[in-house]
Amino acid sequence: MELSVIHSRALAGIDAPPVRVETHLANGLPAFHIVGLPETAVREAKDRVRSALLNSHFDFPDRRITVNLAPADLPKEGGRFDLPIALGILAASGQVPLDLLGRHEFVSELALDGSLRPVPGVVAAALASRAAGRILVVAQDSAGRAAIVPGADVRGAADILTLCAHLNGAVPLDPTAAAPDTQPTAYPDLSEVVGQAPAKRALEIAASGGHHLLLHGPPGTGKSLLASRLPGILPEAESEEALTNFALHDAQGLAGKVSISPQRPFRAPHHSASAAALAGGGARPRPGEISLAHGGVLFLDELPEFNRQCLEVLREPLETGSITLSRANHKVCYPARFQLVAAMNPCPCGYLGDDSRHCRCHPDQVTRYRGRISGPLLDRIDLHVPVARLPPDMLLAPPRDEECSAVVRDRVARARQRQLARQGCANNDLPSARLLEVCALERDSQAQLATAGEALKLSGRGIHRALRVARTIADMAGTERVGAAHIGEALAYRAESGGA
Repeated sequence: MELSVIHSRALAGIDAPPVRVETHLANGLPAFHIVGLPETAVREAKDRVRSALLNSHFDFPDRRITVNLAPADLPKEGGRFDLPIALGILAASGQVPLDLLGRHEFVSELALDGSLRPVPGVVAAALASRAAGRILVVAQDSAGRAAIVPGADVRGAADILTLCAHLNGAVPLDPTAAAPDTQPTAYPDLSEVVGQAPAKRALEIAASGGHHLLLHGPPGTGKSLLASRLPGILPEAESEEALTNFALHDAQGLAGKVSISPQRPFRAPHHSASAAALAGGGARPRPGEISLAHGGVLFLDELPEFNRQCLEVLREPLETGSITLSRANHKVCYPARFQLVAAMNPCPCGYLGDDSRHCRCHPDQVTRYRGRISGPLLDRIDLHVPVARLPPDMLLAPPRDEECSAVVRDRVARARQRQLARQGCANNDLPSARLLEVCALERDSQAQLATAGEALKLSGRGIHRALRVARTIADMAGTERVGAAHIGEALAYRAESGGA
């Protein structure tokens, strides 16, 4: 047999499109060609494959070898095709049987001694191979990660000799068990925050409905402290959501540093981060911070200090829950449904409106400082919450009995469960077309919202977002209809834009 077909997987975002590795041996002067839009690392596979086969005591055909990576219009990158190319040559030259190859998919880089090395994206490959009903073969070091996918049949091999023994039926490879979870992150507890009852209330509302939050106030009042407590009160992630987040980290090459767990991610990039670091990108687009925060919290401290371009890339994912990265030869879409929590000072020196310190900023400086954040971005943030300075005697007093994160998380989970049972999603993700139906406003409440919207000059988006927050407050209170008190509290958060 001089022609063989091996199944493999490319990596496009967190998808793993199928790739057929077609190998043909022909008479003529010895040559080795790889076609099908390979990048440099893929073209270099011919040298790795040759050395790996010779060092593993296989015969390397002294013929004209043509390897086609189909489909031809899909860019191929990395060393993930080394193993299927090597197996294609062995199958075409009759050194391994073709019987079992059609039931397997192969994704791995080859070392010069024939050992298998891990590559990014094995979780995405396991998801795709499960859907295709095939067995996925990867390097032994990454088999535990791929086996995390429920229902996937994953086999790990240490080297190509071990794999060929499996294909020949001599020493079968056993299915790999999922790698044990690493120790989950212990998020700080809410009970460690002294006072700040209004901010804690807003934090619970944000967690209950998945709303975005802006904390503004003088330096040292506890804005970052409060933001870091939000992941600890969020309800646990669903299994598929946790798996998607793990696949994102695996595509970025960070899967060894996280575990697939129901805990929500918390990402806090520095304000010097570039737009590509936040949104993702590069010549080969990789997920950025907003995608790595999918299903969890993205915390931007010192919000006005971020580059304006960085902040503007947040607008699309805040609305759609995804981000599309387009390059000349690549176009990938990453999930990016996160909760934005931002913190900022009221002015450059930080003490505007603070009774304990005098503000040194000129009004023009304050205007320029606040103008770094665009109106459309602020309009997408549901809760604008002032964080006031606490008196020293409260900070130095003996510890008080503050509510712990576990107690608040139970209330949040009950409110979120009401939303899922009623509409199948959190209130922040509720489509505008269903908003009035779900809220069931009474006439006086509707009139109150219309009057306040006119007085506060709210946009259509702002009115809808205030209504979603009111629906969340009603869910926390356990009521079916949104009343005047719920709308009043929600509008108060829209009016509190002191930092912006």
